[in-house]
Amino acid sequence: LNNECYCGLESDDSCEVSFKDAPVYEAKQTSNGRVPSENGVWGRRKTLPFPMFSRNDFSIWGFLRKCIGMELSKITMPIVFNEPLSFLQRITEYMEHTYLIHQACTLSDSIERMQLVAAFAVSAVASQWDRTGKPFNPLLGETYELIREDEGYRLISEQVSHHPPISAFYAESLCQDFKFHGSIYPKLKFWGKSVEAEPKGTMTLELSKHREAYTWTNPMCCVHNVILGKLWIEQYGTVEIVNHSTQEKCVLNFKPCGMFGKELHRVEGHIQDKSKKKRCVIYGKWTECLYTIEPKVYDANKRAEKKSGDSKKHKQEQNAGRGTDDADEMPDVEDTVTMIPGSTLLWRIAPRPTHSAQMYNFTSFAMTLNELEPGMEGVIAPTDCRLRPDIRAMENGDIDTACQEKERLEEKQRAARRERAKDEEEWSTRWFQQGPNSYTRTADWIYTGGYFDRKYSHLPDIY
Repeated sequence: LNNECYCGLESDDSCEVSFKDAPVYEAKQTSNGRVPSENGVWGRRKTLPFPMFSRNDFSIWGFLRKCIGMELSKITMPIVFNEPLSFLQRITEYMEHTYLIHQACTLSDSIERMQLVAAFAVSAVASQWDRTGKPFNPLLGETYELIREDEGYRLISEQVSHHPPISAFYAESLCQDFKFHGSIYPKLKFWGKSVEAEPKGTMTLELSKHREAYTWTNPMCCVHNVILGKLWIEQYGTVEIVNHSTQEKCVLNFKPCGMFGKELHRVEGHIQDKSKKKRCVIYGKWTECLYTIEPKVYDANKRAEKKSGDSKKHKQEQNAGRGTDDADEMPDVEDTVTMIPGSTLLWRIAPRPTHSAQMYNFTSFAMTLNELEPGMEGVIAPTDCRLRPDIRAMENGDIDTACQEKERLEEKQRAARRERAKDEEEWSTRWFQQGPNSYTRTADWIYTGGYFDRKYSHLPDIY
């Protein structure tokens, strides 16, 4: 790769999509990993047009050694460490397990609904497992839409701020059962061997039939060994889900790796009613599955487990300290969660495609997010990520063009900002408006409507 690949970063996701205003099209295509049409129905692609580039020949140390403890907002990094998705598409992956929300809508018991909302909150971050590529920073005014009639929802997102970078999204059920929305301000910091991501921002889920609203914030995410060794990811921190209608609460602890790695990927928590009585325990792994069980049964199992585990403690202490000082070795991880008798399964992750490792570790859902299907162009907004030339070039395996286009787009964005400053003009968002969250009163971005009216003549030329 030539020097053009060292581009600057500015601070700033299996059925048919339906576009009601899209022109009718007829097409047969087998390239780019797409499945040919059958009986007039277009199948979503199962792979990317080109596998990911090897990162073995690149050292990120030269780019990050002066940034320890700093926020990674204006650091020059090689594009080869990206993945061919915008951050707007990455947050769309929250919707992969939307069926959990639909199930929650059908339940009459609020504790049972909270169980499925908790499962959805965990599943929403599950796609981050082994996803060590950095998504492209969205340009100011960039948008992404997704309509999934098979899953019963549609989504619109917009990059509403550049400094700081803020992405807002809004999803709604096609039959008005739910609304799911939020705004994310991802803060990245480099700590020598690792990069820590704090996804600041509130998630809000509203269930219309039950007149309920749930809010939570996502856990911290850390990518280890960005300098040396095998990259691996952990998520940690406490996620508190509040039902603002019933005052019930779910507290989930995403456990850090710990000294022996026993807790890696584990999630453990409980649901309490408004009188703070513990109603059920939730346990599992965010990379695999989630169960619920009665608190008494769970506590009895824990006591028995602790008694049998004491004999292993000495062996673990003997093994502690082995390894190297150069890399944070990824601990051995048990492949499955041991189900406690009496548990109920809430959620299990969908298996990834067999070729996922060659495709940026994408899930089947993520594989479809940047697909530009026949009939889309001219229907989706001209600011949609699918039309971004740098991401498209990277997806197609043209890394040099991707670097050149990324540099051009960022310079175009800087020039537009200079023009606005010269004219003393403020940037105006199109689909979202800044305001307090209706339930937490914290800062948020609220969808103002109108995107799906398909009137885009007023949108800026950002590409």
